[in-house]
Amino acid sequence: MKKILVTGAGGFVGQHLVKFLKKKNYWVKGVDIKTPEFEKTTADSFEILDLRHLDNCIKAAKGIDEIYQMAADMGGIGYITKYHALVFRNNALINLNMLEAARKNGVKKYLYTSSACVYPKHLQNEENVSPLKEEDAYPADSEPGYGWEKLFSELTAKYYMEDYGIPAYIVRFHNIFGPLCAYDGGREKSPAAICRKIALAKKVDEIEVWGDGKQTRSYCYIDDCLDGIYSLIQSDYHNPVNIGQDRLITVDELVDIISGIAGKKITKRYDTTKPQGVRGRNADISLAKKILGWEPKISLEEGLERMYKWIYAQLKKKKTL
Repeated sequence: MKKILVTGAGGFVGQHLVKFLKKKNYWVKGVDIKTPEFEKTTADSFEILDLRHLDNCIKAAKGIDEIYQMAADMGGIGYITKYHALVFRNNALINLNMLEAARKNGVKKYLYTSSACVYPKHLQNEENVSPLKEEDAYPADSEPGYGWEKLFSELTAKYYMEDYGIPAYIVRFHNIFGPLCAYDGGREKSPAAICRKIALAKKVDEIEVWGDGKQTRSYCYIDDCLDGIYSLIQSDYHNPVNIGQDRLITVDELVDIISGIAGKKITKRYDTTKPQGVRGRNADISLAKKILGWEPKISLEEGLERMYKWIYAQLKKKKTL
């Protein structure tokens, strides 16, 4: 039986990925610096390891056929814009060490999860932005800290493949969301933060929105994301591939969709002093459609409804509602 290592298996995407791979009858080992927060792992084996240390990475990869490298120090825009040096250092160490561990252990396939944050800021200065194609990453002008490290690690994976023959696969995530994600504490992303605020609001109420509400994004549900990355690692394509949605909406529209799901009348109080990120960002997924035959199947409304109900249930469990 093929043995797979999922790093970052205590996090949002990693935890979902372990369950996804188990359903496909793989033997799955999970590794993270923490256990999953919201439910017990389904991994065959789970170890608490700090992957900033090479010896831990070598231990994690021993006897493994394929690695899905999900581990990262990350969070929403409020987090990654605050801790540039810390995030860059932590993630660079993890990615350098995991690639070296893959080399030393003779791993047959290595998937690296990159981010839309690698794309140049000057291509994302308008609300009605053109969808970002993979080749748009160069000439490089990534987001400070987190984005530059992602680009650095993409290149490292490419060089390890060229020099050591490790088949590397690189996926660039565009705003993945769904249940089991962080929804408070500072690391949450905009869909989860808005779900939390609306869940805590009265039937008729006002919530705080970071920025002026006109900034735009596209959002991809976790189940579609998993199908995309699995299709990629089964392929023979080794350049970066966008996995995301290509439906562009404003933050105002996101609030309106979630308030409709909640059955509440919500007005917005804008705070333009808070971090907002780029003005507009959308994914061009034509490459994934062409080479993988993949495209998202779950609508934004359906995905947000699933996530809102989950966050509402979590808040109720904590007796904060």
